[in-house]
Amino acid sequence: MSLATKYSPKEIENKWYDYWMKNNYFHSTPNEKEPYTIVIPPPNVTGVLHMGHMLNNTIQDVLIRRARLKGFNACWVPGTDHASIATEAKVVAKLKGQGIQKSDLTREEFLKHAWKWTDEHGGIILEQLKKLGASCDWERTKFTMDPDLSESVTNVFIDLYKKGLIYRGYRMVNWDPSAKTTLSDEEVIYEEKAGNLYYLKYKIEGGNDFLTIATTRPETIFGDTAICINPNDPRFSHLKGKNAVVPIANRIIPIIEDEYVDIEFGTGCLKVTPAHDPNDKILGEKHQLEVVDIFNDDATLNSFGLHYEGKDRFIVRKEITKELENSGSLSKIESYIHKVGTSERTKEVIEPKISAQWFLKMETIVKPALKAVLEDEEIHFYPKHYNSTYRHWLENIRDWNISRQLWWGHRIPAYFYGDGVNDFVIASTMEEAVKLASEIVEKNLTANDITQDPDALDTWFSSWLWPISVFDGIRYPDNEEINYYYPTNDLVTGPDIIFFWVARMIFAGYEFRNEKPFTNVYFTGIVRDKQGRKMSKSLGNSPDPIELIEKFGADGVRVGMLLCSAAGNDLLFDEDLVAQGRNFSNKIWNSFRLIKGWEVSDAIEQPKAAKVAIEWYTAKFQQALGELEKSFEQYRISEALMITYKLIWDDFSSWFLEMVKPEYQQPIDAKTYNSVVNFLEDNLKVLHPFMPFLSEEIWQHITDRTPEEALIIAEYPKSKEVNEILIYDFKFASEVISGIRTIRKDRNISFKNTIELLVINNESATNYFDAVIEKLGNITSLTYVSEKVEGALSYRVKSNEYFIPMESDINVEEEKVKLLEELKYIEGFLQSVQKKLSNERFVNSAPEQVIANERNKETDALAKIETIKASLASL
Repeated sequence: MSLATKYSPKEIENKWYDYWMKNNYFHSTPNEKEPYTIVIPPPNVTGVLHMGHMLNNTIQDVLIRRARLKGFNACWVPGTDHASIATEAKVVAKLKGQGIQKSDLTREEFLKHAWKWTDEHGGIILEQLKKLGASCDWERTKFTMDPDLSESVTNVFIDLYKKGLIYRGYRMVNWDPSAKTTLSDEEVIYEEKAGNLYYLKYKIEGGNDFLTIATTRPETIFGDTAICINPNDPRFSHLKGKNAVVPIANRIIPIIEDEYVDIEFGTGCLKVTPAHDPNDKILGEKHQLEVVDIFNDDATLNSFGLHYEGKDRFIVRKEITKELENSGSLSKIESYIHKVGTSERTKEVIEPKISAQWFLKMETIVKPALKAVLEDEEIHFYPKHYNSTYRHWLENIRDWNISRQLWWGHRIPAYFYGDGVNDFVIASTMEEAVKLASEIVEKNLTANDITQDPDALDTWFSSWLWPISVFDGIRYPDNEEINYYYPTNDLVTGPDIIFFWVARMIFAGYEFRNEKPFTNVYFTGIVRDKQGRKMSKSLGNSPDPIELIEKFGADGVRVGMLLCSAAGNDLLFDEDLVAQGRNFSNKIWNSFRLIKGWEVSDAIEQPKAAKVAIEWYTAKFQQALGELEKSFEQYRISEALMITYKLIWDDFSSWFLEMVKPEYQQPIDAKTYNSVVNFLEDNLKVLHPFMPFLSEEIWQHITDRTPEEALIIAEYPKSKEVNEILIYDFKFASEVISGIRTIRKDRNISFKNTIELLVINNESATNYFDAVIEKLGNITSLTYVSEKVEGALSYRVKSNEYFIPMESDINVEEEKVKLLEELKYIEGFLQSVQKKLSNERFVNSAPEQVIANERNKETDALAKIETIKASLASL
């Protein structure tokens, strides 16, 4: 294959993804190898790729490609979630645009539209993931409403009901007026908002007295069924046993007593609205109060709202305020900051509502999940601080409201045969339900006599089974695939769904398989812009991922995303880092072009510098390999990328290739060249998980490869003992070389001009790298001396002194000026260090290592000052 002068990501990425797909490298079946399994957090079926997906799936692909290279049977299961609320909202909006109301359709008609929408949009995000390079096993793609997964959901509902863990009852729930469905507690986001505290006057029945009540929701007075005072509050003792009159409604309600009322808050008395406040509901049940629901499902007022019937709650709030003021029932209004619950999906302000719903008991189901993470440590969270978040939620968990008033989703397998709350049977089919109901009522019923519950299950009630159901482990708990791939290895997800999904998958794992669903959970950060704002379409601060890939290449975007992302911390996205990722691609490509451009000769003896360089890079590569292992073990993926980045950019391209590079227009010896290629191949293996396209392209250019020899399935480098001494010695030698380069640059000495280097070896430093110093410094002779060299330019590395004899044409006065400037700077630096070291407070409180570093700075500065003064004296 001919080698292009410029790296072109677009052509190369399409070529190699097609090649990988054609050769079925992503597909996995159970075999004798150890499995490594990841299940994708299934994105919404109607969604498109956003920056959070980019980060999450890049990390998953890094892990799966690395596992594949390390010899595991790697399986990454992709798929999408039916996303009940989000998808139904999109379908309803589309139909509305066509002049069709959901209420005008039967359930079956609506579902036809929903399936059509899903078929049109469902594959978009998965196709986009392919552009990123995601090496998912596409043959295993699942959808949470696939027939087998749907059957699994029904089986689980029936199983939990039989165990007594699922029940139906009237409860105060979170109601989303926009989606017209209940929400679980985890789907409600509480936000601090500016509002008002309205002070309302309630007349006392049979007199002219009144009491004042503070409320944030004056529109709910139509649902008031009592006024509550604290029995220990002397201010209201004269009201015990009396009644009050609700303003505008003119209804008579009792004044009750309960210590629940906070004497210090507001006016010290409370209006009780059992239908629209969780705490009021508890009070209402305790005192057997009437429950008056004043809202329709869309949060407009019903007939109990009198002349406000049909109006939205927030419009009524404004209008009723004026009416209360005009009637003299409004005492005052104060500004008030309070927490308001909003729907995680629709952003609508939720309404507390009493409704007949299905619930899953959580008290016992959470215990194995708590133990697995916090006691037995069978499951590990990265970063670990999420353990405390997890603990807090599980220890304070309430029963899970699993029913939703939606048509799109898994329909609840409950069938009603009568009007009573408990007149139902649970069955997987209508036929089974008819049979069970007939047995209960002791007469033959037909399908016309029973009605299936119209509600659907919460979306998370299907996705909590994901690691099990994708391997059909609910329907067939002893099948080959579930036994081989489960439990999975790693889960990569965002911390925002730790309750929605992560914890519930752990519940399901122990409930249905008595085993953890995964071993490690890596929580990525939230992708934010450089100002720290969460990326969103509404803010216009979220770049289009596909456009980024078009501009910078998938490898560049992958590198840029990971460079932004410290382990578990929020990611401040910076397009400059994506550009840096592209530049890294170009650097690697140009290094490869340099190698491919060398002429190779078997006749040339290997130079000493090349031999030393090979020994050093062997040690350096092994050191990096060990550091990579540690980083991956701790899921510090960004750190692992930086180790790889520095290894290839700095150690390989900037140092090693310069050390072995043949002289201009001269061939390289075959022994060295073969070592260079071997190192290049090892570099590509550790690079491949991060930059799969570029690495495969170069790998295939090195030599002709069969499909069995592709990089994607190559063998990861093996760890060997690291020669730490060589690494340390080269670090010293590199500082010597840097000193030579600095002098050449400052004194305008061309690299083409050879120079001499004389050394006073006070450090007893090794001379092992002298051949490298000579080559990279273009030194004619490197001589060890015992005394200072007069009339020479000099510098220090630690206590070693290096001298470069001056040419006769060097301007002495210019040299003096430069040295004096340098002396002034070093003396100023020394003064700042010594000032810090003379500060007792700093010395007594700073860590020992920090103090040691400062003392080293002082020593180095003193040595440099001595050298500069010696150079000035020689001038």
